[in-house]
Amino acid sequence: MISKGVIVNDKGERIEALEPLIVSASRATDIPAFYMDWFMHRLKRNYALWINPFNRKKTYVSFTKTRLIVFWSKNPEPLLSYLPELQARGMHVYLHFTLNDYENEGFEPGLPSLQKRIALFKDLSRRMGKGKTIWRFDPLLLTDSIDIDDLLLKIENIGNDLQEYTEKLVFSFADIDSYVKVKRNMQKHDIAYRSFNKDDMLAFAKGLSNLNKKWKYKLTSCCEAVDLSSFGIEHNKCIDDNLIIRHFSDDTLLMEHIGLKRNIFGLTEIVGSIKDKGQRKYCGCIASKDIGQYNTCLHACVYCYANNSLDKVKKQWEEHQKDPYKESITGLL
Repeated sequence: MISKGVIVNDKGERIEALEPLIVSASRATDIPAFYMDWFMHRLKRNYALWINPFNRKKTYVSFTKTRLIVFWSKNPEPLLSYLPELQARGMHVYLHFTLNDYENEGFEPGLPSLQKRIALFKDLSRRMGKGKTIWRFDPLLLTDSIDIDDLLLKIENIGNDLQEYTEKLVFSFADIDSYVKVKRNMQKHDIAYRSFNKDDMLAFAKGLSNLNKKWKYKLTSCCEAVDLSSFGIEHNKCIDDNLIIRHFSDDTLLMEHIGLKRNIFGLTEIVGSIKDKGQRKYCGCIASKDIGQYNTCLHACVYCYANNSLDKVKKQWEEHQKDPYKESITGLL
């Protein structure tokens, strides 16, 4: 349960706001790549505005009690320069770094080269710690030119490079047919994709498990129903209580939030679940508040479910640039 309090907004009005201990920044857009200046300004103002993409309802989010920020990005270079300030503010941080290799296919046209992104991953890992810098290959795509062996080769090449810089690999199988706008965008780009069936999933899991004999990564799937435990692959928690306990156990408020508290013997479990009920059925994440907005990411990935159209994204960006520090990321309220 996220508590509520009162903030004073930029207009001087007193408004009710959520007070999350954990902020997700963000599943809906790439805040580290495009909106770090905005985020740090809002952190100083101690609140941000989130607009529900379905009903346009406004929710104010206070950072008064925030102890942990989970960042998500494909190009988090701007995050580097802000790490000291976040640390000085007493904010715990960890990062989901999506590092795919669809370079030859042109599926992620707004990203730097793969080698630059690998170098950035290593730099962030040195600064943050390998346990707090998580590698995602997400999503896995099958097309007329990419089969299971091709995917495994792409992952192997990156995995060999990251061995000393991360402990965990998270992946998901693209579910294109479930998202009308994604399906439409793939067809627009003449991409002959095909959905994963169970045999594909098992073949991929077997191949990945064999590769992992040399790496020893923790392998996890994100929001997948299929059971791959026989291959040493777990269901992931992206907002992860186990990771939080491991790296931030000295933070009493966080420990209480995730269901643990200190006593004279250490940490003791509290009965009760804090699973994030706002996420998909097979999501294992614990409760947090996401502050990102759809139709605001400029990476222009062809498989993206968070953007309706690149034209809308560009229009949003233009509006955002007119007032880059206002309450909400979105330019069109």
